[in-house]
Amino acid sequence: QVQLVESGGGLVQAGGSLRLSCAASGRIFSISAMGWYRQAPGNQRELVAVITAGGNTNYAESAKGRFTISRDNAKKMVYLQMNSLKPEDTAAYYCYIRDGVLSREYWGPGTQVTVSS
Repeated sequence: QVQLVESGGGLVQAGGSLRLSCAASGRIFSISAMGWYRQAPGNQRELVAVITAGGNTNYAESAKGRFTISRDNAKKMVYLQMNSLKPEDTAAYYCYIRDGVLSREYWGPGTQVTVSS
């Protein structure tokens, strides 16, 4: 059974930085993509950043220039470096990993990021 666990969330002042980590355990046949979504209260879950197995990245407009996604396929880990944080970045952040062989996505339980003004 595949499980994901996020860490690194917390409370930070505007302009500060946080680094989120996500560790996967269990058998994943082939990681085709890893990424981060977020969801603020009353809002839909939205993509923050995704990175493919080949290293291609895609970011939400709000994350470009401030956030950097990286991954370690061998360790089954994905990271999100978040700089210049803003109060509007406050949300629960969820990581996911897509198994390209099974065409299945696995999600973590989320980690809260709160940015104070």
